[in-house]
Amino acid sequence: MGKKPKLITTPATLALGQAGVAFTEHPYEHDARATDYGAESSRALRADPRRVFKTLMATGGSGASTDFVVALVPVSAHLDLKALGSAVGLKKLAMADPAAAQRRSGYVLGGISPLGQRQHSPTFIDASAEEWQTIFVSGGRRGLSLEIAPRDLAAVAGARFAPIAAA
Repeated sequence: MGKKPKLITTPATLALGQAGVAFTEHPYEHDARATDYGAESSRALRADPRRVFKTLMATGGSGASTDFVVALVPVSAHLDLKALGSAVGLKKLAMADPAAAQRRSGYVLGGISPLGQRQHSPTFIDASAEEWQTIFVSGGRRGLSLEIAPRDLAAVAGARFAPIAAA
């Protein structure tokens, strides 16, 4: 009888473990020169880029009342800020400053997971995720994707589905 492989521990995998949700880890060799982390993940996993979701952060409001919003869209698409704003109820959104996204989430760029973030923010998953039995999201570090059922992801992340992606 073989040894069960040791799970990679990140706040994302811990959150899923504590929730008792089934998921599969997919580690891959991250290329330090890569800047399009979603495309790198899709290639490494040999997965349809419509099934691999990138985690993005947007902000709305101003000054001390800045609101952060987490958005998951397929790596084959772009985030539609207007649609996200409509879903969250904010008139104007912009992409979050990368340093602010890292501080807020507790993860590095290219490894921001929608799960186990340092500070919770309203989270939206593009409705196209519901077309798949499982999707891939960041596991909380570069070179680690997690495969999970979209409904399970939404439950653990406290997320809602909305049409927020644009081609």
